[in-house]
Amino acid sequence: MTLKLYDTMARKKRPFVPANDKRVTMYVCGPTVYGYAHIGNARPVVVFDVLFRLLRHLYGEDHVVYARNVTDVDDKINLKAAEEGVEIGVITDRYLAAYLEDMDALGALRPTHQPKATDYIAEMVEMIAGLIRNGGAYEAEGHVLFDTQAASNYGALSGRSLDDMIAGARVEVAPYKRNPADFVLWKPSKPHEPRWPSPWGDGRPGWHSECSTMIEQVLGLPIDIHGGGIDLVFPHHENELAQASCAHHGAEFARFWLHNGFLDMDGEKMSKSLGNVIIPHDLLKRVPGEVLRWALLSAQYRQPLDWTESLIEQSRKALDRLYGALQDAAREVGTGRPGPEAGEGVEQVTYALLDDLNTPKALSGLFALSDALRAALTAGDKTAIAAARDDLVTAGAILGLIQKPAAEWFQGAADEGLKEKVEALLVQRAEARAAKDWPSADRIRTELDDLGVVVMDGPQGATWRMKEAV
Repeated sequence: MTLKLYDTMARKKRPFVPANDKRVTMYVCGPTVYGYAHIGNARPVVVFDVLFRLLRHLYGEDHVVYARNVTDVDDKINLKAAEEGVEIGVITDRYLAAYLEDMDALGALRPTHQPKATDYIAEMVEMIAGLIRNGGAYEAEGHVLFDTQAASNYGALSGRSLDDMIAGARVEVAPYKRNPADFVLWKPSKPHEPRWPSPWGDGRPGWHSECSTMIEQVLGLPIDIHGGGIDLVFPHHENELAQASCAHHGAEFARFWLHNGFLDMDGEKMSKSLGNVIIPHDLLKRVPGEVLRWALLSAQYRQPLDWTESLIEQSRKALDRLYGALQDAAREVGTGRPGPEAGEGVEQVTYALLDDLNTPKALSGLFALSDALRAALTAGDKTAIAAARDDLVTAGAILGLIQKPAAEWFQGAADEGLKEKVEALLVQRAEARAAKDWPSADRIRTELDDLGVVVMDGPQGATWRMKEAV
């Protein structure tokens, strides 16, 4: 089965065939580092991490190049730095470190490249100068603006007419613009703002200039996949495409455009004014990152995702179920390491992802593999247990799930002394239950509860995990 991806430009699923299967390229718009990322920012990270893993599975780890940029010059960064009285680098370094730590906790692989905008200012200046020479941009009062009338394909990505785009966008009204939709490529810096030299005076680049330049410099053109949130289709990606096309005389920029859907909070749009913004940096203090990852993958990436506490609880229970099967398998045949051969169950998970990253179906495939493992455990067939365990772990790896030892999942927060005490109490409880000494069994369970331990009775006996932090 061929990988099929929904291309925003084509408005349909298309078979994905890279320009060069020895160097598959993907670019995803990354963070603007002036504060902690919110849970909506985490969705594209996890979605495109699954695509990155799938592409590596299909073409080989050494043949996929993934770049995710870092916007480290921006009005909000400047404001934050001014409020704290520090250089912008202090702000951007702080929040980039936090962002990477949080995304690591969500199980996201680091991209091949993470270019920073400030490292490519000279190249942006060069691209802008080329646009002026090509007639695609003009200088006005210290600014350089892109002339949207010069882009014959402007609006092709978003599917909007120029009039609709002007009406639906927050267009800055400025007397120096030739056309209302024209956008800034370079602008003068205000006093005390960071600045770089250019033929049009000291200043800094516009947001859209950053990605177009870094894509060309880091990956080369055209790239196979350009990704990001649905909110970036217009104006950001539309403007990227327009300026890159004009800069290269209509040459192809990106062969596929992918966009993930919005994330809502209990049915409402997430916003600061509603006070419902969820920050993973805080949420991770009480919820494992793998739970958040599962929750973010529970809906197909193009569909809206309603973020609720019940979704988090369901995701935790789902992972408990899978890790529980792996823990029981470890008791019978050890942990082992999956070999290179994938079983039929792994292929079913892969096929689900080949259909435009159908993660709900892929997650269901993990449950089917878990059920197969349970059946092997019930039959006591150690060969079948090991094979089913390997299939489950191998399939989970493509989704970035169930890769840690089951004992770490359930008991990672417990020290050795606590683990020994809990195991001893579980033995005592099992003996009391066997003797039908229910008062003693209940007393031991209460003692375990006081230790912050959740006991889970299953077909292979009782297992346990530490409670979530509150």
